[in-house]
Amino acid sequence: MALIVQKFGGTSVADTKRIRNVATRVLKTHAKGNDVVVILSAMAGVTDRLIGLAGEVTETPDRRELDVLLATGEQTTAALLAMMLKSMGHKAQSLLGHQAEVVTDCEYGNARILEIGTNRIKRLLAEQNIVVVAGFQGTDIQGNITTLGRGGSDTSAVAIAAALKADVCEIYTDVDGIYTADPNICPRARKIKEISYDEMLNMASLGAKVLQIRSVGFAKKYNIPVHVRSSFSEEEGTMVVQEDSVMEQLVVSGVTHDLNQARITLKKVPDQPGIAAKIFSPIAEAGILVDMIIQNTRAAGQTDLTFTVPKADYKRAMEMQQRLAETIGTEEVFGDPHIAKVSVIGVGMKNHSGVASLMFNALARENINIIMISTSEIRISCIIEEKYTELAVRVLHTAFGLDRED
Repeated sequence: MALIVQKFGGTSVADTKRIRNVATRVLKTHAKGNDVVVILSAMAGVTDRLIGLAGEVTETPDRRELDVLLATGEQTTAALLAMMLKSMGHKAQSLLGHQAEVVTDCEYGNARILEIGTNRIKRLLAEQNIVVVAGFQGTDIQGNITTLGRGGSDTSAVAIAAALKADVCEIYTDVDGIYTADPNICPRARKIKEISYDEMLNMASLGAKVLQIRSVGFAKKYNIPVHVRSSFSEEEGTMVVQEDSVMEQLVVSGVTHDLNQARITLKKVPDQPGIAAKIFSPIAEAGILVDMIIQNTRAAGQTDLTFTVPKADYKRAMEMQQRLAETIGTEEVFGDPHIAKVSVIGVGMKNHSGVASLMFNALARENINIIMISTSEIRISCIIEEKYTELAVRVLHTAFGLDRED
């Protein structure tokens, strides 16, 4: 007997017909002698609809009350699935975040899990119940309802799997696994059978939207195998597991792209101690994430500094830097929201040379200019013009031998 945590996303529970399909799949797993804990998202579109309702009441909804409102989406699907399972003749019980003892910090809208108590879930499992938990939510130490941010149900699932020491956490979604690139823009992309936690962390942070990055972090920390698979087929998906020697034989495992990037450049900044702190402190205080940073030293004690921010924060960040320019003696501030980041990722890069050269040459042959470069042990990222994104992904996919063999 295994303990299996199964998470179903919004498209999987979009209506009662699909909830019945989920119930059938859960029961099939349970019938094999497994204990099953199910984590559910809200129905597709419900969270956005609830946010819209809050916006009709006030332009600036209170964050605590907004979390109370948004948590009702997952409460609905959890109750419906539990009802469905009971109507099909099986013991089941739904739990909300606080009932499942998911304790978080007090950051409404983007709370982080501090601990999970397992006594109630274990007792229900011992009584042969299928336990259905509302994902995306918890409570802080004062008992206030909190939500975990977009994709938070993935985090709920892996965190609960870790707390229960589950054998596997299955993430059911509308895709049948993790691919070497986005199949929508790279038709020759192929499904990856196994990928390491580190590769998946990089892919999630660099544009791949299959798994929420915090959930992968939990899986790696507690060594929980994660199986990403489709709600709509019986096919095996992709296992996210510890790195092994077989993975290292492949130089690059995948190519990602991210269109949610904008670039800001400060020209002729004084090259003095403390200048970088003055530039980036206001951005940090505003909660804006800075990704890539490049500094080019000029003559006469000056430097150019370029960095990227999320496209949604571009206007705010530009206004900050324009106000700051006169204070620190910057000659010019300019930006570009029409950029993209393409990346190649693979644990095998640690043991192979020439990866950067191959990437740069492949882009050069298509006359794609590289604006910025960032590297890590298992990843190389390039900022390019947005209009070349799809071409760049396909070219790199071919260059690193990832194309599917027809």
